[in-house]
Amino acid sequence: MHTSILYKKHCFTILLVFSGLIAHAGTNLDSLRAVWNDESQDDLERIGAMRKLAWEGYLYTQPDSAFYYAGLEYEFAKSKGLKKHMAAALNTQGVSFAIRGDYANAIHYYMRSLKLKEEVGDKRSIANAFNNIALVYMEQGNHESAITYYKKGLVLYDEIDHKSGKSAALNNLGNAYVNMGNEASALECYLQSLALAETLEDTRGIAMASNNVGHIYKSKGDSATTAGNTKWATTQYHLANQFYANSLAISEETNDLHSISIAVIAIGNMHKTRGDSAQKAGNTALFRKHYNKAINQYSRALTIAQEISIVNEIRDAAKGLYSVQKALGNDVKALEMYELYIATKDSILSDENQQEVIRHKFQYEYDKQHLADSLAYAQQQELDHIEHQAELEQEAQQRYVLYGGIGVLLLLGGMIFIGYQRKRKDNEIIGAQKREVELQKELVEEKNNEILDSITYAKRIQEAILPPTRLVKAWLPNSFILYKPKDIVAGDFYWMEQVDDTTIFAAADCTGHGVPGAMVSVVCHNAMNRAVREFGLRDPGSILDKTRTLVVEQFEKSDEQVSDGMDIALCTLKGHTLQYAGAYNPLWLARAQGSAPQELIEIKADKQPIGKVEAPQPFTTHTIELQEGDTIYIFSDGYVDQFGGEKGKKFKIAALRNLLLSIQEKELMIQRTIIDQTFENWRGDLEQVDDVCIIGVKV
Repeated sequence: MHTSILYKKHCFTILLVFSGLIAHAGTNLDSLRAVWNDESQDDLERIGAMRKLAWEGYLYTQPDSAFYYAGLEYEFAKSKGLKKHMAAALNTQGVSFAIRGDYANAIHYYMRSLKLKEEVGDKRSIANAFNNIALVYMEQGNHESAITYYKKGLVLYDEIDHKSGKSAALNNLGNAYVNMGNEASALECYLQSLALAETLEDTRGIAMASNNVGHIYKSKGDSATTAGNTKWATTQYHLANQFYANSLAISEETNDLHSISIAVIAIGNMHKTRGDSAQKAGNTALFRKHYNKAINQYSRALTIAQEISIVNEIRDAAKGLYSVQKALGNDVKALEMYELYIATKDSILSDENQQEVIRHKFQYEYDKQHLADSLAYAQQQELDHIEHQAELEQEAQQRYVLYGGIGVLLLLGGMIFIGYQRKRKDNEIIGAQKREVELQKELVEEKNNEILDSITYAKRIQEAILPPTRLVKAWLPNSFILYKPKDIVAGDFYWMEQVDDTTIFAAADCTGHGVPGAMVSVVCHNAMNRAVREFGLRDPGSILDKTRTLVVEQFEKSDEQVSDGMDIALCTLKGHTLQYAGAYNPLWLARAQGSAPQELIEIKADKQPIGKVEAPQPFTTHTIELQEGDTIYIFSDGYVDQFGGEKGKKFKIAALRNLLLSIQEKELMIQRTIIDQTFENWRGDLEQVDDVCIIGVKV
């Protein structure tokens, strides 16, 4: 019964230790938000403010809100390439799920955090992640997996010599062994944890480990030893000695060999600790010439050492007393201690001499065997010499035959030499050609690098025209955007504007991808900005009509025939009123039908692009009154056109519908993660065929 209580008592406390963050009461959340929203602040200051906001403001009261703020921290750190802080944000999200009891998602985010920490190479953070994962497995009852991850963490704590982390991990590992019924292994872990905590003078760690040791002993009926451990941990040595003595007496009466050994070891360790302490105190007093105090401490150390027969400690205590008495001029007492010192020293030397005799014996046996091996070697050498002489005689008989062949070999050698000279000239020609090819290759690589640098810079320009995450979350708080360019730059883009109390947003797919698609996207993006900002249009159909006019006018300025354009889904949201217009790209509305399961309602787009077409028609504006809990999705065709799966086929529109219906109960950020992972799992090792852009908004 005590095992489950033992684990529950310490599990979550240790989880907070490993996260490295401790909540403080009275945190000023408004000041933290001010730091986060101030773009002039240092990036790390902003990240730190967001992390404190998640942990200290919401984690224990509103863990779902903590998940959201940690998501903002992750996206910002990702945009800055700060993997360490991305990992910390994922860890916060994992903790938020662990608090809510959603262990599957907790493991998912911990694993993502662990992967980033391994890329950074921060061993301490990796070890902490192992422990967090193990704690969740403990909560799930998967003790074998928990033990595996605790041991991984212990290996890293040893490598970086992080004693406090190792002590906590050992204590947790002991809990896992207890829950599996392996009390022997649990006791070993608790005792190691206790020893480390004592070394660090960690009173809390000492209390936790001592308490767990006590539970083990109590389960075995050894309450006296448990009490002794408690008194020893609080330096009440006299009482501890009484408890240990009682435990030893009881164990001897019942002939319990295991408990006898535990009590004896405990008594020995206690006495040795006290003796070491007295010896050190004596040395300090002697150095300061506090002779009376030195005599008291050395005498105490000598008594303890003689009680448990530790010869080295007897020798050191006797030597200390000899030095004090000599300094005081007490020659008789000094001589007595000197004789004791010499006697114990000779005893130690006697043991060492015995070991030396054994060593000489082994050396003698080795030398004898070596001599035997040498004789055998000499005999083998003689046999080899005889065989060699026979071989020489046989070679003499064959020599005449070989002389005849030499002439033939010389003739062949001349022919080979002529061929070699010809081959060398050919190689020189080939070498020159190879050097020319390598030179051309270097030139091509240099040009490629220049082109790549230009495209990378173009990516920065394209990213600059996309709405930043802070504006997306401010204008559409409950939303997600999944944006996955196929190449460095993309033809897909997402667009957003806020006019008074109306939010306008779109998912666009321009002709092509890569550099050509990106160039078209810049033209189309500029046209949409003009339609809204310059011409003041708010109706989605009218915005698309004007955007088409501006794009066609721009392309008609060229002497070449340009038929490029874009497909798009454009929405305006004011309160619960949604207006939509689309060029090829539809809008999906997920709505619950009473007690019936949710369904996806499709609002169809006009079958015409934003570009030059014959007989263009005005775009249709659809108006929809949204209900509480409705979720809308707009997207490009890159997701459904992706090849993959076992047969290498397209994902298709029906599969995307089924996927979205299956995750309606999930939070939007979790939906985004599932949609992204499904895409990557489907794609596998195949190349991404097109840009991907999906926007989800929930009322």
